[in-house]
Parts: sequence; structure tokens; C-alpha cells
Amino acid sequence: MREPVFKHSPSIELLQWLAQGSLKQNLLRAIRLWVWLQSLYGDENSRIQLPEVWTYADWRDAFFTPTHPKGEKIPSLHDKDCPCTKTTGDWIFKGDMGIDESEWKKSLTSYCVTQSKKQTKSGELLIVDNDGKGKNKTRKTVDEILQRHLFMVTRRTLQKDLYILNQMGWIQRTNDKFQLKTELPQQDFLLNSKSKIFNLQELTFSNVNLETTIEIFSEPIGGYRRFYLEVDYIVPDNRDDVEETQNILKEAWNTIPIPPVKFIYKSAKLEKSVKLIVYPVCIYYARRAIYLSAFGQTPSENQEGWYNYRLDRIKKIETLDWSDTNIPQEILKYYPNDLWTPEYIREKISEAWGYDFYEERRLLVLRFDRNFHNNYIKGTFRHEQFENITYEEAQEYLLSSSPINSLSMNKFMKKFSEQDKYRHDYYYTVYYRDKDVNIIHRLRSWRPNGEVLLPWDLRQKLAQEAIQEVENYQD
Repeated sequence: MREPVFKHSPSIELLQWLAQGSLKQNLLRAIRLWVWLQSLYGDENSRIQLPEVWTYADWRDAFFTPTHPKGEKIPSLHDKDCPCTKTTGDWIFKGDMGIDESEWKKSLTSYCVTQSKKQTKSGELLIVDNDGKGKNKTRKTVDEILQRHLFMVTRRTLQKDLYILNQMGWIQRTNDKFQLKTELPQQDFLLNSKSKIFNLQELTFSNVNLETTIEIFSEPIGGYRRFYLEVDYIVPDNRDDVEETQNILKEAWNTIPIPPVKFIYKSAKLEKSVKLIVYPVCIYYARRAIYLSAFGQTPSENQEGWYNYRLDRIKKIETLDWSDTNIPQEILKYYPNDLWTPEYIREKISEAWGYDFYEERRLLVLRFDRNFHNNYIKGTFRHEQFENITYEEAQEYLLSSSPINSLSMNKFMKKFSEQDKYRHDYYYTVYYRDKDVNIIHRLRSWRPNGEVLLPWDLRQKLAQEAIQEVENYQD
């Protein structure tokens, strides 16, 4: 069988694809992954000889010279012929795969400035040096990055590269052994990646129609993009900070076992910043911002459990080793066999309406004006448990609710039973997450045509808001 060949120059499109996120945050790793692919699947001049089933040590011995250190530390300059002494610029501008340096720099700058405006005062583009020593990542100019010794990194960094290649489908991993693929994975960067709106393989849409729309209109038509998705995103423009947080989380989720993370969180509830340690599970977009769902310490003092942390309020995030004595016992008791996956959160979200899946699950009974229902509610999807009920069923819920003997409740029940208009409206039930802000916003947006019948305390809360609203508009 003919062996597959990967022979592509390190274009910005290719590197962006290999970066699996922000190119500014992951440029060095993306270039190193490109070299990895040359060593595994390149032509006869660049491919190294490996057994059918091989280990990292097999690759190391075939790729580096015999004098290359085998320990955990970053190697020093030990042999001028060892590939670890080659700079990043040497790898991408010299040899058979070399490309024009000035054009490559121009393309990189153009792409990264389009993605983010953060530059030095002199206008030079800054790239994050993730391969630097220590936990504090530094920002360097493109020329400084090109002088970095690309493979003068720890064994752990190179091992992580292998895990990423496995997750991208380039190699097959079984424990600590690897095999090459007989067919290379789909190389999306060969498509017109600049015209792509989303990488559909990395996104999950709960709305099937939206996914279909993106698939149909992902390419320009008649020379113009014909589909736009405007996301209402309310957080301040600190894109680089959020990108860095996302990349650290992605690195954590690429690690086996997934480590806890420590960060400083600017809590709106406490009106101060607090240091927290959590086990991260997934991120999602909701309520016009991006959130991290995690288990561990929360902004509520002396309280541990599940919480959704807004990403733009997370500062100075870093991963921890499981041996760290600062990790709370509430997290440690689930390690290593009972840690959570995103499926756990998806299941919880499916149980009740709302993204704050850790809040109390309560029954919501709603009434909609007939005309409003037919125009805006009928045929729409709110939640899988959002169900239409009859007037009689709504009445039964009210009669069986508490506090049935309150004066206001009895007064309303008399009106609900006697006034004929209620019999011709539409009624729905759904379990929702109590205190979920997004649900409260939705109920407010339906006023005055959507009425909360139960729970009674939520009905009273919205009633007081409506009274205050009327007072605000009175002359």
C-alpha cells in the first residue's frame, strides 16, 4: 500500500488550522506540529524511519542526534547538527519547504492584526511565547519568535504535541504507543479557509436549521458573503485576555489526566476579586457572554460546588498538578475516577430550562394571550420540556399549589375560574432553573402578553416589577 504523504509549506492558513485556536497564542506549537507532520508523513528527504508501532522515545531517537538529552529538562546547545539547535526561522525559510520570509511575515501580520489589535507602541505585532521558561508566558515580536529554537523544549511539551496530533486524527494512540494512519485526515486548510464562518467540526449547534444554514452559505456566492451571524456580545473588548484563558483551558483539556486550574475571579456578586481553584469541564456562550462551567470553589464565600464563571472576569489562570496541597478536598474526593464530562452538564441542562444547571429545578406555569401565542410562541422551540397544557390542567396546578390559602392567591383563583377570557388563552409548563438570570430576562420580554401563574413567589416578584415600571412612566 502506498504510504500517505504530507507535503505542504507552512502557510498562515495551514498554521492557523494547526493552532486549533488563536494563532498568536499558539504560533510556535503550530510550526512545530508542521515539522512533526514532515517527520511522520513527509517525502523521502524529511520522513524519519519508525517501526509500525512506536513510542515517543522511538521518534526522539530517530529525529534528534544520539547526543540529544533524554531527561525532562530543556536541552542546552549540545550539538550543532542536532535539529533542536535550528531556529524557528530556519525551519520555515530554509530547505526544500522554505518559503519567502518577507511575504510570510506580511501575511502573518495581516492575519493577526485582523483578529486582534494588540500591538506594541511601535506597531510591531506581538506573539505569545508559550515555549518560554516558567509559567509566565511572554510576548515577543515576530523576529524574536523566529530566533527561538523550535525544538529546544521539554519532553513534556513534545509529548503534548503527540497527544494533539492524535486528537486531530493524524496518528493512532494506544496508551503511550502510536501508529501512523494509512489515510491522512481531511485537511480543512486546503479549502478557502478565509471565507469560512465557523469550523463546523468543532461546533455543536442545538438549532439544526442554523447548522444547515451555515453549511449552505459558508462560501461566498457571486463574490460576496451572503450569510452573517451577529452575536450579541456585551463584555468589554479584552479579546486577548479571553483568548489566553481559552487557550490555557484547551491545553488543560489536552492533558491526561485533566488538571484543576487556579485563577483570580472578579466577582460581581462580592464586588471584589477572589482566588479560586476549580475542575474545568466546558465553556459555552449564553446570556451574551462566554462562560466556564466548573466544579470547585465559588465566589460565594465558604461554598463549593458547581458554578458558571464569566470568562472575561477570569484573570491569571494557570493549571495545577493533582499533587498540589491547595486543591480542595471537595474536588479531590472525585479524583481520578469520578470526574465530570460535558455530557453531565448537557444532561442537567436537558432536565430544566436554563444554563445555571446547578440551581433548584422548579415548575413554571405560563399563560399566553391567544394572538401573541399564535404569532410568537406557536411553532417555536424553547426547551425540550416546554409543553402545552389545557386550561383545566393549568387550573389543577394552581389549586394544588402553595400557598393556596393566601388572600392574593384566593382572589386570583376566583378571577381565573370565573372570567371567560382565561378559557381561550394558551398555557404551558416547563421546569426551569430558579435564579437563572436568562430565564428572568425572557419572562420580562414576554410582558404583558406572557403571564407567570406559578411559582407564586416568582409571579409576585414580576408583578412588583410591573408596578414599578408603570410608576416610572407616569408623569
